Amino acid sequence: MKLDGNTILITGGTSGIGLELAKELLKRNNTVIITGRDTERLERAKRQLPQLHTVQSDVSRIEDIDSLFARVTKEFPALNILVNNAGVMRMINLHSEEQGLEDLTREIDINFKGSVWMVKRFLPQLKKTPSAAIVNVSSGLAFVPLPSAPIYCATKAAMNSFSRSLRVQLKKTNVKVFELAPPATETELFDLKSPELEGVTLMKVDELVRQFLKGFEKDQLEIRPGQANSLKFMNRVAPEFILAQLSKPVDRMLGRSS
Repeated sequence: MKLDGNTILITGGTSGIGLELAKELLKRNNTVIITGRDTERLERAKRQLPQLHTVQSDVSRIEDIDSLFARVTKEFPALNILVNNAGVMRMINLHSEEQGLEDLTREIDINFKGSVWMVKRFLPQLKKTPSAAIVNVSSGLAFVPLPSAPIYCATKAAMNSFSRSLRVQLKKTNVKVFELAPPATETELFDLKSPELEGVTLMKVDELVRQFLKGFEKDQLEIRPGQANSLKFMNRVAPEFILAQLSKPVDRMLGRSS
């Protein structure tokens, strides 16, 4: 994929990977639209990057996606790249009786269902363009779970599977399907004060985006920077060992709850 002259929509673009990606894509003469739920964050991103186009939208709400589609396709008819980046991550103790069922699955609504809905809604638009791409942001934890974040990891494993199936279904179209599987990255998603993340080494977000753009330009369809690549490899050669290593934070979690 070429890195310039595109019209790109990034969900969850007000901070972290989404905002850094927007910044780098603007440098390369692209039109970039970001979405987010929080108007203050959108305004802050706009002040930081005046060339950005911002739209308030929540990927977990079908009505928001329908409204976003109508607005973006009207104002930006050349849209050819969709980046499904919106996501949340929570440490969840499944023994807890305090959490309601609807709240328990909030990550599924945002991380996975929202991306599936976005793909389905925007696919007709992408197929109209000569060269198009869908970028699904999963995680290194798609390949081996961090059991203290069970719902998050399940959504990212689902995103990996969905991306692979989508790639096959779109093989005779002009739409390429990329998956970016970040390692633990220096963003708001990771709260290093959490005991469950003790000892975790984070990749700088600018380095992550640099590696993504390098792979994207070379049509590397599954991009696994840093430790994400190691997680996939270790899950292939020593699955029980790597799962045991990532399971250690659960002992601390269960110790606190008891």
